[in-house]
Amino acid sequence: MLDDTKGADAPLVVGIGGTIGGVSSTERALRIALAETAAQGYRTRLFGGADMARLPLYDPRATSRTEEEQAFVAAVRQASAIIIASPGYHGSISGVVKNALDLLEETARDSRPYLADMPVGLIATAYGWQATGSTIAALRSIVHALRGWPTPFAAAINTQVTRFDDEGGASDPAVVEQLRLIGRQVARFAPLGQAAPAA
Repeated sequence: MLDDTKGADAPLVVGIGGTIGGVSSTERALRIALAETAAQGYRTRLFGGADMARLPLYDPRATSRTEEEQAFVAAVRQASAIIIASPGYHGSISGVVKNALDLLEETARDSRPYLADMPVGLIATAYGWQATGSTIAALRSIVHALRGWPTPFAAAINTQVTRFDDEGGASDPAVVEQLRLIGRQVARFAPLGQAAPAA
């Protein structure tokens, strides 16, 4: 999903997150954060669960990339900021989110490799509190390894107590505001991470 309403000159914020098998709570949370970023004047591009399911398991020795892989890497290369949302699976991030992030090895030789100098908003959802904390910690560690800057606030959402709807809302207004805060922080710091041309 690409928000083209801002015009091609508006900076791009890419959202990465969701689960395989339909629109999940994780993807709904990500959509709320991206909507707030769009309200701040940015273009947005969402790579949800269905998009990530089409990415083959990352093979660093592959001599060619699928159209889906190329589109994902191209979007990240153009981005000024990223928002990553992952469910907590067994205490850490999901395989499809990790596989998508592994694909960023394709940018290793760019003038701006990986997520270098980009603000990155983080969202974790889990059925209980314990996995939300460890998933946020794992995401922060990965973003640091990819040379990105996690935004000051990260949203940890317990889906035992918070339900999302198809209209872009949630049962807990405080959770919606937390997600909007991530969108605003990403928008505030995005000018520091303006996209650089690939090498």
